[in-house]
Amino acid sequence: MTYGLSKSKLMAYRQCPRRLWLSVHEPDRALETKTATAAFATGHEVGAVARALYPGGQLIPEEGPLDQALQNTAAALGRRPRHALFEATVSHKELLVRVDILKPARSGWDLIEVKSATRVKDHYYEDVAIQAHALQEAGIPVHRCILQGIDSTFVYPGHGCYHEVLADGSVNSLFWEEDLTCDIRPLMKAVASWRKAAQKTLAASVMPPSTDHCEDPYPCPFIGFCHEEKGPDYPLSYLPRLSAKERDRLTALGYQDIRDIPPRVLTNETQEWVRAVTAAQRPDLRPEAAASLKGLGYPRYYLDFETIQFAVPIWQGTRPYEQLPFQWSCHIEQKDGAMTHQGFLDLSGDRPLRAFAERLIGAVKTSGPIFVYNQGFEGRVIAELAARFADLKVSLQALILRLVDLLPLTRQHYYHPDMKGSWSIKSVVPTIAPDLDYAQLDGVQDGGEAQQAYREAIDPNTPVARKRVIEQSLFAYCARDTEAMARLAHFLTGSASQQQ
Repeated sequence: MTYGLSKSKLMAYRQCPRRLWLSVHEPDRALETKTATAAFATGHEVGAVARALYPGGQLIPEEGPLDQALQNTAAALGRRPRHALFEATVSHKELLVRVDILKPARSGWDLIEVKSATRVKDHYYEDVAIQAHALQEAGIPVHRCILQGIDSTFVYPGHGCYHEVLADGSVNSLFWEEDLTCDIRPLMKAVASWRKAAQKTLAASVMPPSTDHCEDPYPCPFIGFCHEEKGPDYPLSYLPRLSAKERDRLTALGYQDIRDIPPRVLTNETQEWVRAVTAAQRPDLRPEAAASLKGLGYPRYYLDFETIQFAVPIWQGTRPYEQLPFQWSCHIEQKDGAMTHQGFLDLSGDRPLRAFAERLIGAVKTSGPIFVYNQGFEGRVIAELAARFADLKVSLQALILRLVDLLPLTRQHYYHPDMKGSWSIKSVVPTIAPDLDYAQLDGVQDGGEAQQAYREAIDPNTPVARKRVIEQSLFAYCARDTEAMARLAHFLTGSASQQQ
């Protein structure tokens, strides 16, 4: 029996033969994550903008019978004058490919693969080689193989313009191009052997063994199935920043659970601390944390931002994947322990940056420490706002000087076995304040979900009632972050009784 192969299936084989086998024989075991769904949506968005740069081109619809798409492609390839083709569908024997863009060239066609990435990645060469191989085998002459990606230096001029020639002759375009024609020629010759090996994998009655490529180059939808077997309670992966070399050394020594490792086997100080705390099954809070915090004054501000990154910018003057803030939450603590809360959230769909900055300056006043969890993030966002708004620059830069980062303080002085080697606030908080567990929130529970919720809320097609639900979820999620920081600061200073 010969199995149908698509480019995606062949790429799945190249990542892990088991992934291919499961996708055909046990597809129901796949679990698509919200991250994968979001990436797929971004790809469609980027592809639509890329197609708009080739006016007069013809889209071959994916909907409908495959035979119809193949026939439509064949007819379009023979039509004169020639125009660009989008999602051209070509099949040779058992291999099926859909090409993002086929552009007429002097001696055939230019194959253009569009990616939402900002740089060329290693697996893109195989991706393009499979398509070029299929076209070549089907008798379609390929002149050049081009990779298009997102140029993160592009500044959106507005009005739906994603490619412009400036007065000085330079080009401001959303896309860069890389000619892969010469690079993929050796890979094109290898595709036939990949096809043969993939067929052999699919013909096997027994599932192939797993590999260690679960996340490389893409997160595998079957990772949950492959790792559902009961493993150690505290696997070696819970040791922070464990190198592959060190992991292999520990495995060779027969250690699978952190608790099995004797003292002095680990040479990294933090890893040894995690081992000792895990083995003792008791959390460790070092007194130096309190000393670092008790000298800070009041009022104290606990601040958190939510940002959005658009592959295709929608606001004038912004860049692809720029972290653009749309929400902040701030818990404000007075010396007597009184706590108030302020917040900002703009779901209008208009550019929220100036209002975000102005309201923030008004909320945190001019004195008192501003606590954050990962100063690199909030500090960078504030610095970019300062660069954007000259009249607010002095006030915003003053905020940066007041930031106090709880992340390194916590990483240096507190660990609990339930944190599983992570000092993310979502790992820390349940160990000190179980009532603030993020899993208890309805709707939005992490930053990725916040971004997706924001996208949905600003979509003109989102019903008003649904938008209100999203608004409530976003307010609750961001406020949870700043309340959690306040509770963490109290915990680190040994004043847990002050927790609100």
